[in-house]
Amino acid sequence: MAGGTNFDPVLLRTFLTVANGLSFTRAAEQLGLSQPTVSQHVRRLEEACKRQLLRRDTRSVALTDNGQAMAGFARTILAANDEAVAYFTGSAMSGRLRFGAADELALSELPTILREFRQLYPRINLELTVTQSGTLSRRLTANHLDLIFINQEADLGRGTLVRRDRLVWVGIDRLQLEPAQPVPVITYHAPSLSRSAAIDSLERAHRTWRITCNTREINGVLAATRAGIGICVLAQSRVPGDLRILSGRFDLPPLPDVEMALVDNPRSAREPVEALSRAIVNLPLGPHASPQDRARR
Repeated sequence: MAGGTNFDPVLLRTFLTVANGLSFTRAAEQLGLSQPTVSQHVRRLEEACKRQLLRRDTRSVALTDNGQAMAGFARTILAANDEAVAYFTGSAMSGRLRFGAADELALSELPTILREFRQLYPRINLELTVTQSGTLSRRLTANHLDLIFINQEADLGRGTLVRRDRLVWVGIDRLQLEPAQPVPVITYHAPSLSRSAAIDSLERAHRTWRITCNTREINGVLAATRAGIGICVLAQSRVPGDLRILSGRFDLPPLPDVEMALVDNPRSAREPVEALSRAIVNLPLGPHASPQDRARR
């Protein structure tokens, strides 16, 4: 780095864990460190880059603009480091890895990660299952999968947090919702986290609603939304560029946060599971738009 500055990967990993969950407490638990140590790592990184990366008070943690930039750099640096370690240590790793991913997550950076994983570990037979999060959880419990990448309720405390995000209402730009009319909802078949979040929030707000499209796949949700037959619920970082966030408009009720998490099977071989987990934890923010683009919506 210019002026001899180097960013310690240990500090970067701690900072990125805090940034993903926006919580020093959860980061400490995930990393197996004390909370003062986590705070010290972040402070040392801020001193190294001479910028404030996080705004924090007794109730919340938020990334500054410099923190957003550092999170991107940290993901790149740590991904390169992990790939180098995997390249020089992974040639002998073999076996089978049964991996499941929620379909909306599989549409993003995941194909690239899986392709690179196959290149780094050619002797591992990677078997991919793409379906809804609830189905994947049941298959993991039944010992049919080794690792799953799913959406789950925030603060559930299950698995490894990859990213915390806000659920938002999404529709086409020209869509109009009449206050006196039922809210047209496009959603997955039950059981579904986004379906439950949508219906529960509307019920609490005493808004009438109707299901205008039931589907099992994200492509069906997006196709129906683009056709303008209703609105859907997506994680904010997963909103495609041709659709608009409608939260805050039409008196739509607020939605809860969601976690994208990795959950592994304790009965499975650890090395392949941990190698793929490391690659996924370093995924960037989202496939469809930059943070600046999303902020303009």
